[in-house]
Amino acid sequence: MRNEKGSLIRPVPLPNSASRPVVTPLSPSVVYASDTPDMLDRQYEGELHGYTYSREGHPNADVVAGLLDRMENAPNPGVLTSSGMAAVSAVLLGLLKAGDHVIGGNQLYGRSLRMMSEDLPRLGIETTLADPGDVQAVRAALRPETRMILVEVVSNPTLRVADMVGLAALAKETGVLLVVDNTFTTPRAYQPFEHGADIVIHSVTKLLAGHSDVMLGYVAARDPALNTRLRVFTVTAGMTPSPFDCWLAERGMLSFDLRFERCQQTAMKLADALGTLKGVKRVIYPARSDHPDHARAAELLQARWCNMVSFELDGGREAANAFTTAAEGLSFAPTLGDVGTTLSHPASSSHRALTAARRKALGMSEGFFRVSVGLEDPDILLAVFERAVDAAVKA
Repeated sequence: MRNEKGSLIRPVPLPNSASRPVVTPLSPSVVYASDTPDMLDRQYEGELHGYTYSREGHPNADVVAGLLDRMENAPNPGVLTSSGMAAVSAVLLGLLKAGDHVIGGNQLYGRSLRMMSEDLPRLGIETTLADPGDVQAVRAALRPETRMILVEVVSNPTLRVADMVGLAALAKETGVLLVVDNTFTTPRAYQPFEHGADIVIHSVTKLLAGHSDVMLGYVAARDPALNTRLRVFTVTAGMTPSPFDCWLAERGMLSFDLRFERCQQTAMKLADALGTLKGVKRVIYPARSDHPDHARAAELLQARWCNMVSFELDGGREAANAFTTAAEGLSFAPTLGDVGTTLSHPASSSHRALTAARRKALGMSEGFFRVSVGLEDPDILLAVFERAVDAAVKA
């Protein structure tokens, strides 16, 4: 088809340049043109590297996946997905079948728990929840049909630390896949592949991208065949990430190490300060000697404790409402990993689907908060928390 001047509507190719862009170009094209059918065959058969249709891969996704592959020392190229839960879904739905059994940590992220308790059983996949800090409890949950153990190194939001050494040994002994969601810890603190994991998952949305403007996930497997199955499933299920989100994520990831260190340093100060305040019932942070898994955390994380702090206020929902209202300048939002500090209330967000009794059993009362510490000046941040806790006490 020609326009009125007689030229083709889509001119090809782009202008050549002797120099190259410093910033990765954004590539929003959904389709890519090949020269011949033979060339397209060679691309699909892996003889040539090239893009065809963005659901099957695009340059911006490959750039970000490559960054994460290096950060995690992934044995095979990982695949980027449209969200962290898409990565979790790719593992559970792409690798399991009816009749299989999977064991999940009993303090997984709320949506992961929901998938374990509601969606997988509906599809004929049996599930059991067990304490990942107690290897014997996980061993007791094993069945002949168990195919997978899914855990977080540090749980969301109670910050309990899994016995990764024991779980890796158990998985190796039994031939069960060990799947690790490394979102909270990040590759800066822990690299699961180096410690026996078979599959690693990330919600890139969080601290890796770090600016609350990206929705992405990542998954990679040690076994090449499983890695291929994951890639094929994500393509088939349409879990394709947006090129724009990938482009933004790359920008965020380039400053990740610096942000991690600053946020972690402030998190340690905040945890200690909260522990001194009247009206705070308890503080949960792995660096603190009163954390129930402190010794294990010190061994696994090598003093990279993460930027997450959880604490419990005296009082119930009224105190929680007063706290968030008085915490001026802080975002009360169900997310984590932003450049600014954010507050999350599991009872009204991530774990609202659980009964009050179930939340209580996990240690999440109406006064329980999770804090994702950002890049603010520590002194200013501590002053905000002091005023907010005081308001909760008065409530």
